[in-house]
Amino acid sequence: MAEAGARALPADALETTKHHILDTFGAMISGSNLPPGKLGIAFARASAGATTATVAGADVTCGPLEAAMANGMLAHSDETDDSHAPSHSHPGCAVVPAALAAGERFGIDGARLVRAVALGYDVGPRVTITLGGLPFQIKTHHSAHSIAGTFGAAAAAASAAGLSANQMRWVLDYAGQQASGVAAWQRDTDHIEKALVFGGFPARNGVSAALIVQLGGTGVADIFSGDDNFLMTFAPAASPAALIDKLGERFEVTRTNIKKWTVGSPIQAPLDAIEIIRKRRPFNTDEVQSVNVRVATSEAKTVNDRQMRSISLQHMVAVMLVDRTISFEAAHDTRRLQDPAVLRERAKVRLVPDEELERRYPRREAIVEITLADGTKLSERVGAVRGTSDNPMTRDEVAAKARDLMTPVIGTAKAERLIKTVLMLETVKDIRTLRPLLQRDRS
Repeated sequence: MAEAGARALPADALETTKHHILDTFGAMISGSNLPPGKLGIAFARASAGATTATVAGADVTCGPLEAAMANGMLAHSDETDDSHAPSHSHPGCAVVPAALAAGERFGIDGARLVRAVALGYDVGPRVTITLGGLPFQIKTHHSAHSIAGTFGAAAAAASAAGLSANQMRWVLDYAGQQASGVAAWQRDTDHIEKALVFGGFPARNGVSAALIVQLGGTGVADIFSGDDNFLMTFAPAASPAALIDKLGERFEVTRTNIKKWTVGSPIQAPLDAIEIIRKRRPFNTDEVQSVNVRVATSEAKTVNDRQMRSISLQHMVAVMLVDRTISFEAAHDTRRLQDPAVLRERAKVRLVPDEELERRYPRREAIVEITLADGTKLSERVGAVRGTSDNPMTRDEVAAKARDLMTPVIGTAKAERLIKTVLMLETVKDIRTLRPLLQRDRS
């Protein structure tokens, strides 16, 4: 961890990390128009005064703790941000805001920012992989997303701060002391608590751990072993060897998914399937008699008829049938909930929890079966969702998604400059120069 900030990344990890930074920036900026993001900006504005750190999609600067928390909320205002299936976490919404806030505090260059972010992805997800991922969350009711985010954000912020090996030990200790989160966020209907649990609190926790240690704070040097250690507290049967499994060889950022569609992760494969079916055999919505969507049983629970538009499988499938695609705007348009055309299609959609697909998890596979009025049956099984490590999006696809997210907030010219800058981030001398590109103009 102490050496990561000065160590060059392999070419594929470097390119992928820049994709995830750009994708998270897009989530942050687009989130500024959604309720959790507006609350995060209001929190930062109430704490304004310091000019150290940037709040994306706003015209606010504040201290690094407040900025990390606000940007974390912005990044997970929605289901736009990335996800890491093996650890059951969303690394980007905590790691990138923490690295940005700490990086601005210490005036780091773009190369170090990329390396700090990659380290955050390596540390946070490995912690919840070790704990057990989704089964750990189901059994204990802890939030795996919050725990992974806290450790990942702490590692990224500590790398930006240039901490020594001993100081990294203490940062991990402080991350362990702040590791929390209750899976009750699944009952949050406004996405505000979820934005805090996934992004806001973990990003703030990580930055606070790094700053305290940078100022001279000390602690326990072996939080993963010895009396009353972290693993003993959260998962006594866990093997600590998983924490360093292929560390430095397997970069977890390359196993992290970028969502093609700005909807919940379990809905990605069904939308891919509908797009594939329609390209193979075009049809109109009035031809559709029924749509059966099979996903893993645990995923079905997450997306079954949810009030939040972008996490409701039935609603998003209906919009996909009507629009033939899913834009960020369509996924968040409250009026579409009452659109007669969408409601007609929604009545045709049946969600089927599938035990066989559950056994395939964390692969987020889906089977979609469309029956037309003339009896024609169209079917597609998606085993590798677009944007996953098995079927990654191209640089141009990632840029196109970011463009769709950012342009309505910061304008075409600024969005294009930000995309270009992030994709050559290793050449940026001081990341503080990103501020005018990340923020909307003062009104």
